[in-house]
Amino acid sequence: MPTTTGPVLPRFEGSRIVVPAPDAGPGNWAGAPSAVLVDGTFWLAYRVRRPLDSGRGVSVEVARSRDGECFELVARVHREEFGAESFERPALMPLSDGRWRLYVSCATPGSKHWWIEALDALEPSRLAWGERQVVFPGDSRLAVKDPVICRAGNQWRAWVCCHPLDVPGHEDRMSTRLSTSRDGIAWTWVGEVLTGRAGHWDARGARVTTLLSLDPLTVLYDGRASAEANWFETTGVAAASGDRLLPAGDAPVARAPWSDPAFRYAAAVPLPDGRTRFYFEAAREDGAHDLRTVVV
Repeated sequence: MPTTTGPVLPRFEGSRIVVPAPDAGPGNWAGAPSAVLVDGTFWLAYRVRRPLDSGRGVSVEVARSRDGECFELVARVHREEFGAESFERPALMPLSDGRWRLYVSCATPGSKHWWIEALDALEPSRLAWGERQVVFPGDSRLAVKDPVICRAGNQWRAWVCCHPLDVPGHEDRMSTRLSTSRDGIAWTWVGEVLTGRAGHWDARGARVTTLLSLDPLTVLYDGRASAEANWFETTGVAAASGDRLLPAGDAPVARAPWSDPAFRYAAAVPLPDGRTRFYFEAAREDGAHDLRTVVV
């Protein structure tokens, strides 16, 4: 009788620190990774964050590695260059003409609004000085950040984390919307595809973080039950059901083993041997978050 297996999932057990938190204690976080494997080299972009009173998301860094664990820094992008109050998750992509693109999530000072810009450069080491374009401006009703982007030829898709700004004090609510493009710059919204479920562990929101499979479409996503759990999301899995993504199960599939169970922003990199290397941001005992990796 034929058997079926579920998607390969990340786990904390057996993982190793790739980038440690910038300091000890809550709010010191290295993470929100985006990773690709190109011609045997791993390329990793991630956000470095400080506590609220020390700057929040201060930079996006780009690094490379031959083994997927020991990385060399090649570029650092500072939030001040964008007039941003904070950075969050980037998205790093090689382009078909040999150039590279880095999408950065930028917080508007003095507000809950976010926008997304693209940086294009001839090589990753030059991204800090790349050509800039706003690709998702957001508006007075919606903050946009943390894109997950997939390209097949000139067909682009982006799953974007969206925060409604209509209720003051509740801007942490989040869902995921799908957008399409022909060039990765000019985008057209398709609609909301993933939301939290009332009464479940992901009731406060659901943010796509990586693609596990395109056919059938299967993703990992961040979820949390309450506003108080903001920044401490855990990871779930969802699969396509019609035009939407349907969460699977009644519990997260991955979490850290501490009181702050944050296990978020998981990114999957398929390996030539059929395994998957995952990168993710995870809490440690003192409340700081490290960027970790595990092969499954």
